[in-house]
Amino acid sequence: MAVPGFTLGAFILLLLVSSVANYPNGKVTKSCRGMIPEHGHTPQSDPPCYISVSQMTFRPGEKIKVTLSGPPFKGFLLEARDENLTGPPIGSFTLIDSQVSQLLTCEDIQGSAVSHTSPSNKAEIKVYWNAPSSAPNHIKFLATVVEKYDIYWVKIPGPIISQPNVLPFTTPKATIAPMPTLPPVSHLTKSFNASDCGNKKFCIRSPLNCDPEKELACVFLSFTRDAKSVMVEMSGPSKGYLSFAFSHDQWMGGDDAYVCILEDQTVHIQPSHLTGRSHPVMDSRDPLEDMAWRLADGVMQCSFRRNITFPGVKNRFDLNASYYIFLADGAADHGRIHKHSQQPLITYDKYNVTGYPENVGGSHSLLLLKVHGALMFVAWMTTVSVGVLIARFFKPVWLKALFGDAAWFQVHRMLMLTTSALTFIAFLLPFIYRGGWNWHAGYHPYLGCIVMILAVLQLLSAAFRPPLHDPRRQMFKWTHWSMGTAARIIAVATMFLGMDLPGLNLPGPWKTYAMIGFVAWHVGTEIVLEVHTYRLSRKDEILDDDRIQILQSFTAAEAEGYAFKKAVLAIYVCGNLTFLTMFLSAINHL
Repeated sequence: MAVPGFTLGAFILLLLVSSVANYPNGKVTKSCRGMIPEHGHTPQSDPPCYISVSQMTFRPGEKIKVTLSGPPFKGFLLEARDENLTGPPIGSFTLIDSQVSQLLTCEDIQGSAVSHTSPSNKAEIKVYWNAPSSAPNHIKFLATVVEKYDIYWVKIPGPIISQPNVLPFTTPKATIAPMPTLPPVSHLTKSFNASDCGNKKFCIRSPLNCDPEKELACVFLSFTRDAKSVMVEMSGPSKGYLSFAFSHDQWMGGDDAYVCILEDQTVHIQPSHLTGRSHPVMDSRDPLEDMAWRLADGVMQCSFRRNITFPGVKNRFDLNASYYIFLADGAADHGRIHKHSQQPLITYDKYNVTGYPENVGGSHSLLLLKVHGALMFVAWMTTVSVGVLIARFFKPVWLKALFGDAAWFQVHRMLMLTTSALTFIAFLLPFIYRGGWNWHAGYHPYLGCIVMILAVLQLLSAAFRPPLHDPRRQMFKWTHWSMGTAARIIAVATMFLGMDLPGLNLPGPWKTYAMIGFVAWHVGTEIVLEVHTYRLSRKDEILDDDRIQILQSFTAAEAEGYAFKKAVLAIYVCGNLTFLTMFLSAINHL
């Protein structure tokens, strides 16, 4: 299961994506060579920022003060190159203010570039450039500056500084590089429909068999093959972005992804790739053709065509193989997408979208996590709760022997052993699924480990329970009660945290209210039985200081109240089963 947003503090904690090359912390070494942020947008012209230097000549080993300034910006990358802008960065930098700038190792040259440390606004950056012993005659400074995720300037030219007594640098005749030409994008004139799903189209739909033409809540992805290409259609309710990815496994990372991003009432269709559990890296749009989009009634629809194979093209998968398919959506801001608010829809199996047309569905929660949640709900909402009530309130009236021990004890022991067995099985499932520890689930796994430890300790303490009149019996009773109560409280907290995790993201706010209702139901039942027991003890009391002895015997008052206790227990069990059914039904529909 997984953590609620308030526990993560975001992921969710919504995780903001980066400002430069998808890295708000300035670790942009991937952009060192081309100095181009991997944002997938077109660079701006007419940069507002400029570079200045403290002097126009330099000698090997000398320090030159370099200043990048302009209107407030969020990210930057500053380098020094030779006069022809060829080859690796020249020299190294020394920081003046390490709070706003940091050194990067570009092309194996330590400190050869400077970048930001955070996405906070800054208007001026000052550093020293250290001239190397083997510096060329002329050096030119370049900067890439990011104002917003979709607004940035690449390779802003700075001044050219020269060594003394060398011929002045002659600027070659300027040639204006053409701006990147983006593939044309058109508007869709009508909504997608599911009429050809399983016949001509390979379709993934949630809910299964929904039709995007008739149902606004339908999440729809289809693939229609022709001779050498595939037409892709994607539709769903979204105020930010829709995306899908081909994956070799059911884990995020190393995947071929495609994103439709809403920006200023326009939808941008962008291929990308996933390098791990991080923001997707936007790629060139060249592989895509026939791009089109539509916005209506809060539903985003986009379509494009891509070749089945791309020999030699990095990050694009061949579609004549089988993959798991992910479908995700989330918020976007200025073309910058945020982490999806829930676990992506993942197909149940690998599929070949260019093979026989099929009509398939998927789940927002994988089977192992569903079983994990279901077993924990059964254990800590039903068996342990009923077992506690029986030990607490039915001990005086279920004294008849059953298989050699009192009936109340046999029932209590059976329920608690069941609780421990279910907890142990459920405890193992996330480790099997993850192949280890889940570092992205907040406090939930830590509390789960505490619950598992307490459950084991309860079994061990019960196994070594002292005889009835042993002096250690009182200590055992208090220890057993304390650990059991602590385990139940922590288990409830763990379930609260787990219900909002992406792996078991139960729908709507009702889950929180339902869990609060269950806790109130159990506490209320205990209070009713406590009050009833107290009133019986007062009614049948003979001597004040013998009350405990009277409560431990099967008195006439207890006999009269036995029917009431049975009725309360029956009502309580029915209520528990109702709560349990609600949660299990929700898990089954994920």
